[in-house]
Amino acid sequence: MQIFDVIIIGGGAAGLFCAIHAGQRGRKVLVVDHSKKMAEKIRISGGGRCNFTNIHASPNDFLSNNPRFCVSALKRYTQHDFIDLVKRHGIKFHEKTLGQLFCDDSAKDIINMLLKECKDVGVTLRTETSINQITKTNNGFALESTMGPMECESLVVACGGKSIPKIGATGFGYEVAAQFGHTILETRAGLVPLTFTDQLLDHMKSLSGLSVDAIVKYGKTTFREGMLFTHRGISGPSILQISSYWKEGDPIAINMAPDHNIQEELATARDKHPKQKLSTVLANFIPKRIAEKITSDVGADRTMAELGKKTVNQAAAMINNWQVKPSGTEGYRTAEVTLGGVDTKEISSKTFESNKTEGLYFIGEVMDVTGHLGGFNFQWAWSSGYCAGQYV
Repeated sequence: MQIFDVIIIGGGAAGLFCAIHAGQRGRKVLVVDHSKKMAEKIRISGGGRCNFTNIHASPNDFLSNNPRFCVSALKRYTQHDFIDLVKRHGIKFHEKTLGQLFCDDSAKDIINMLLKECKDVGVTLRTETSINQITKTNNGFALESTMGPMECESLVVACGGKSIPKIGATGFGYEVAAQFGHTILETRAGLVPLTFTDQLLDHMKSLSGLSVDAIVKYGKTTFREGMLFTHRGISGPSILQISSYWKEGDPIAINMAPDHNIQEELATARDKHPKQKLSTVLANFIPKRIAEKITSDVGADRTMAELGKKTVNQAAAMINNWQVKPSGTEGYRTAEVTLGGVDTKEISSKTFESNKTEGLYFIGEVMDVTGHLGGFNFQWAWSSGYCAGQYV
């Protein structure tokens, strides 16, 4: 029988960070992961450079049915605390747009930092280890695994959500939560590209590969970042952001020239350049291929002087207020996160311990807390892992 003070299921960002801080308290800690390597999601993140936090991180950057739940943890372990740790390890990093911090060299720098911190406090790491059964005991938990039987006082579920199954993501964490009576809020793919119907794709195929700066709106929620036309639909940061809010069957509004009122620009062009064609004028504000597509759609690649007001308004609306109804998303296959999960109303916001089962903890993505794009979900992993690590 292998006996530990703490067993953490999941060797990702949250699990490793919890292990470090539990180990620093002198706890005997085991981290198990069914994959061949720890921290695979860190490795592939940020194009291989890991957007490890955001300098502007705040509770306003997270979605949850219980929006106040994340406040305490984000205050107790902030982005500045993690940045200090990165600096102590001599990892070089840089800021991109909107406060996003990336490693200069490789995401492996963050992984190596976490593994070294684990080693320094005696954490045991085991990969290719699956948990087959969990039983509550008088002293904690008994686990049956592919590495044999194990026991622990505290059990931490840190195995994330369903996003990116090709690196090993599963719904196992939800199964454990359900076993111990927890409510699982409906899960769905978040921070994910949106797809079009075959008919719309065929209509838009000439735009595949083009990107624009865009304001994307759904209800009262708006994001302004890049948008990319793809062979499946639309992607890019602004689309990934809005996807976490979008509900299937609803339209979204896209402004592809957010710094220009196209209706006014076309009125000015009609006065000053009456002999210019509509596509030529539009190409001053949007990529040429999009200008040509819109001109074709309104059926009016004539000179500005020849255009009626209705046609001008129609073209302007297609740029400043394009109403499009996606058919769906690309799903967990390409989603960066999983929305929903273990209901946080049944978890302590201080200790991250289950309110239903003593000694059972949940951290990271498995819970119903989802950050915006840009390093926020990693910050949630660090903050929740740190807080639980003080109590497990």
